[in-house]
Formats: sequence, structure tokens, C-alpha cells
Amino acid sequence: MIESFKLANIATYDEQGIQVTGLKEINFFYGANGCGKTTASNYLTDTTVERFQHCYVIWTNNLPLQTLVYNKAFREKNFGNSDIAGVFTLGEATTEQVELIKAKKAEQENAENQLKNYDSDHKKKIAEQSNINTEFTDKCWLLYKKYEGDFKEALKGSQKRELFKAKIISIHADDDKNVADTVDYNELKIRSETILGRRPDSYPLLIVPDFNLLHEIEIDSIWQTAIAGQRDVDISALIEALGCQDWVNHGRQFISSTNICPFCQQPTIDDEFRRKIELFFDTSFEQRIEKVNELASRYQQRVTQTLETLQKIILQEKNNKNSHLDLDEFELLLRNTEIQFKANLMVIKNKQEKPSAKFDITSTQEAAQVIESLILKANKIIIDHNEVVANYDRERQRFIADVWIFLATEIKDDFANYSKKYRGFAKAIDTLSNKLNEINHLVIEKKAEVAELSRHTTSVQPAVDEINRLLRAYGFLNFEIVPSQHLENHYVIQRQNGELAFESLSEGEVTFITFLYFVQLANGALTQEAVAQSRIVIIDDPISSLDSNVLYIVSAIVKALIKEVKNGSSIKQVLIFTHNVYFHKEVSFQNGRSNGCGKTHFWILRKAKNITSIQPYQQKNPINSAYELIWRELKDRRNRSGVTVQNIMRRILENYFKILGKFSDEDIVAKFENHEEQQICLSLLHWINDGSHCIPDDLFIQTIDSQIEVYLRVFKNIFINSGHKSHYEMMMAGEELFDGEYTTGEEVINA
Repeated sequence: MIESFKLANIATYDEQGIQVTGLKEINFFYGANGCGKTTASNYLTDTTVERFQHCYVIWTNNLPLQTLVYNKAFREKNFGNSDIAGVFTLGEATTEQVELIKAKKAEQENAENQLKNYDSDHKKKIAEQSNINTEFTDKCWLLYKKYEGDFKEALKGSQKRELFKAKIISIHADDDKNVADTVDYNELKIRSETILGRRPDSYPLLIVPDFNLLHEIEIDSIWQTAIAGQRDVDISALIEALGCQDWVNHGRQFISSTNICPFCQQPTIDDEFRRKIELFFDTSFEQRIEKVNELASRYQQRVTQTLETLQKIILQEKNNKNSHLDLDEFELLLRNTEIQFKANLMVIKNKQEKPSAKFDITSTQEAAQVIESLILKANKIIIDHNEVVANYDRERQRFIADVWIFLATEIKDDFANYSKKYRGFAKAIDTLSNKLNEINHLVIEKKAEVAELSRHTTSVQPAVDEINRLLRAYGFLNFEIVPSQHLENHYVIQRQNGELAFESLSEGEVTFITFLYFVQLANGALTQEAVAQSRIVIIDDPISSLDSNVLYIVSAIVKALIKEVKNGSSIKQVLIFTHNVYFHKEVSFQNGRSNGCGKTHFWILRKAKNITSIQPYQQKNPINSAYELIWRELKDRRNRSGVTVQNIMRRILENYFKILGKFSDEDIVAKFENHEEQQICLSLLHWINDGSHCIPDDLFIQTIDSQIEVYLRVFKNIFINSGHKSHYEMMMAGEELFDGEYTTGEEVINA
């Protein structure tokens, strides 16, 4: 069934909308035209339509049922053309088949009821588990608030209810943490003053340049080695005598392709001379020259890198307020070392130009050692500081762990109670979940069995026969439903002369035959498999244009439908929307009563300033006759007027005894046995006639309340003495008329 639904942001329903709750098996909605009844029925026809995106419906156990809606859209859909889809019913099934289907349907409904009960228990356990979870969360949060001022810094990352509770649970769940080994609060408080202060920062170490390669190059023997040619070549003596080896070596590149001497500019160069020159500057010479050039390149590169590193250190430490480097001495050393590097580079360049000469390179090792010592000294201080920082982190982590163990220990009894209950609920929820799956599969299985039985025992002809029978029974003799010539299991409306009557039917006739078709569909289905499946029925103004005779016919049909629902059928719920007060009055009058029962609720839809609102009345029917209304006013002691009560009693007595019962005043008085009673009754009649035709003056208004109590007793005795006590009690049901209402006639006389 539908438990509740909401309509909002659609038609006359504003953003707040209306919410209908407490729906029963039978539900009556009364409202004037244009107040939103059809909008409600259209939404319940198909809740997935996008324009109803702000509306929702809640089903029992979240299990939607097939919804059949009778409204204008239904009439247009099913009678928009001449062919009408056939309705499958169990009309031709044997008694045994029907009983078997009923039995299987009962098994299905029993399984669905089990599913409902298990689902209810499942939700209840989840709610109970949620409650103890919330309760423990609140206790954890009280614990947090208790120590927030002392250990807030240690509790960072868990400063929300759920996070704090989760951390407490994790402490208890961690086997490595023994909550029994807690530390003293005062000790934690003392430690917090140091550890929870400002955390010192760690510093990066200064880079120590690698001077080793520079030292190796500076002490290489190549710089003190005179690089000379071969002595056993005949031109070597001349070159040595002239001391022009470097000059000749430089000129070699100019004689490889010409016979002109690059020095004297005479054609003295021949192949023999070239050969002797090459013999003089042999392979060993070339290798030593190559070594000089390689060392020169490596020295230049390493000097550049070293100076860049040292300059970065100076720049970094100048911007570091916590620097531990002696910058003044460091900068002085760097300037001196840079001068030495430049001097050495100049010597190396000279060696490259004059390889036969010997050069001394100044060692920078001493300066490098001093620079390294300054850097290492600063790094030692940094290392010591960082060790302090590292120990701080470890101590802080240990302190935080101790705080959590302390907190977990303080709440351990509450946790033990919570954990036991939570595990119990978790086990129950798991068991119920498995049971829900099992019963759900059983429901599906039973539905399939019912559908299979229905498929073999249903037919469309009984529905057609029933519609035609009702048409004849209610005087519609000029048309009937016959099989379609074009579509299987479809029918058309045909007049007695064989003509199709669809286009010539009056609006009232179309409405009536459409409603008869809908009733058959409500008791059957458009497919064989769905005949016995549960559904809900929604009826929206079925008599909008019918005459009064058909109004009572439709009312009788709807009342029969309601009776089936109350007694149990495939229709599980009915929602009736109407603007017709007479139809509402007729169809809601059930079992001799106009008010509802435990299976019936009433609502009224109203529209003010183009906004729809709703008022629930539960089991109390808000639509009453005038006769019922005057009885209601009489028994309303709190709001009853002493001025109008006389007129109310006169109208009741006239309607019931004089108009309906043909009683005169004398006949009423004669129902009392003795003269005293008759006088009292007669005085009542005079009193109410006098009070209903004029307003008592001030003299009598002072005593009218005391008179009412006496005459109300006499009013009741008129019904009792006339043999109509049951009518009086029926009309006064649910309210006490006055103090001592059940006083006997003799007591009234004595009063």
C-alpha cells in the first residue's frame, strides 16, 4: 500500500506542498474543482514523470504495487479510439481452479506479510543499533569536551564527534595497546606543557664541496714536466740549440699542405722535412699534450662548480636567521681561494701554450680544508638540532598515544556495554537480512506460481459479459460491447443496428461505460499473468457529468469495491477523489454509518489564493447531512449556545417525529405515562417553540442554563418513551450529552 505521498512545486501545490500521511485501505478526498485532485491522481498514475520531480510517494516496505487510476487521462487513453483492450478475469475458471489460485495467492500474501514483518524487525534493529551508536557517540563527545582544554593539540584530526568515537573504538580494538596500562592525568598534564608547545623546525645540512679532484690535478707531475720531442732526429739538435720547440710545434699546422715555410716564407718545405718534424713530435709527445689539455678542462669545470656551490651557501645562510656558519671568515676564505683558483688557471693556460716549460701550481688544499671545517662545524650544530627535532617527534607521538589510551581507559566501561550491544544488533541485523533475502525469493516464487495458474484460467469474455449485463441492468439498452473485427482480445461499442457507437455516445454514457470497464480492470488485468496480482485503485471524479440516477448506481459499484477491499482481495487500497458532495455522502456511507472505521480515513482539499492545502479528519467523515449537523451541534457541550439550543431541539423533533414519523405534539406528550411527566414534556415543547421563534429577554437569560439541563433530560426521554432510544444513542455516539445523561425518567421527574 501507499503509506504517504507529497505533492509540491506542481500546479496549485507550492514549494511547501502538501504531505498526505496515515493512508489506510480506504481513503476519501473531497475538494472543489481546481483544487488539485486530478494533479494528485496523475502523479500517482506515473511517479517517474519529470514534472513531478519535487513529489514523492512512500510504499509499505518500499514495495510498489500496480496502480490503476480512473481519471480523465484513463478515459482518453482507453476510449480514445474505437477498439478497447480486453480485460482478463477468472470468470470462466472452475471452482477448483479459483480456489487453487486463491490458495496460492494467500501463500503469496502470507509470504509478503512475513516479508513486511521481517523488514519491520530489520528496520527496528537498525534503528536500535543507530540509537546505541548515537548514545555512545554522545558519551565520547562528553569525554572530548571534558579534556579538550588540556589535550586539544594532541587530539587534532579527531575533533568531530564521529572521528573521535572512531578513534576511541580503534584504541580498544588494537591488541597492541593495553588500555589498562594508562598513565596518570597529572603526568600527562606536565608533559603536555612541554611537548604541546611550538614544534621546532629541522634544518637542511650545508653542502660540502668535493675538493679532492682539484687537489689531484694541482699536484700532478705534468706541470713540472718539460714536454719535448725525440732527440735521435737530426733536426732535434738545431731545435734545442735555438730553443724554439714550442715555436716549431705551433707552426706544424701550417706545413701540411704547402712547401712555403711559415717562418721564412721560402719554398723550403718538402716531404722529407715534414717526415722529420713528425718524428720529432712523436706519439708520446702528443699524449702528454692531450693530458695537459684534459686536466686543464677538468680543473676549469670543477673550479666553476665549486665556486657556484660556495656562493649559494653564502646566499642561503645570509637569508637564514638561524644560520650557524661563520659567514665573515667563510667569505674571506672564499675570496682568497677564488684568487688562487684564477692564478692556477693562468698557469695551466701557460702550460698549454708552452708545454716544454715547467710551471708551479699553487695548492689550494689548505684553504679548502679550512672551508670544509667551517661547513662541517655548522653542519654539526645542524645535526644536533635535527636530532632534537627527531626526538621531539618521537616524544610527541608517544605522548599522543598515551593521551588516547588514557581517554579510552576512562570510557572503557561504556565501550564494553556499547560493544556488546552493537555486536548483538549486528548479528541480529545480519540474520534478518538473510531472512529477508530468503522470504523475498519466496515471494517472487509465489508470484510466479500465481501468474502461471492465472495464465491458464483467465479469459476476456467474462469481463465483457459483466459490462453488458450492468449496462442492461441500469437501462442502457441501445449499445453493447462486442468483439473487434480488427484486433484480437479487443472490443468495440456497437449499437443494436450494428453501427459503431463510439463517436455518437453522450459524455455521460462514455463516462459510465468507461467506469464499468475500469471496475472490471480493477478486478482483472490486461495480461493473463497479472490477474491475481495485488494492486491499488485510485478513482478521480467518476460521476462528473452523470445524472442523479447513475450517481447512485456508480456509488453502489464503488461501495461494493470498498467492501471487497475490506474483506480482502487483490485490491489492497482505494483512494477516492471527488468534488460531488452527494457522491461522497453515498459512497462513504458504509455498514449503516457515515463515519469511517479503522480501515478508513477522510481528507478535504482546499484552494486559497491559488494554493492547495489539505486537512485530515482521520475516521471522522467531514461531509454530513443537515440533520447530522444539528445533532452534532446539540452534543457539542463546550461550544453549544444557550440561545440556539431550543431551535436545535425543535428542528430535531420536527424532522424525526413530525415529518418522518407523522407525530403531533399531543402524540409525543401521550408517550409519557403519568400527568407529571406529560406536563414536563409539554413544557419542553412550549419552551423550545418559544425559544426558536424569539430571543429571550434579559430576565430569562439569567436562568436559561439551569433550564437546559432539565429539558435535555426530557428531550432524551421523548426518544426512550417513543421506542426510539437506539436512534438517540446512534446520533449521540461518541459524546456525553450532559452531566447525568443516563438518568432514568423517574429521576427526571423527581428533579
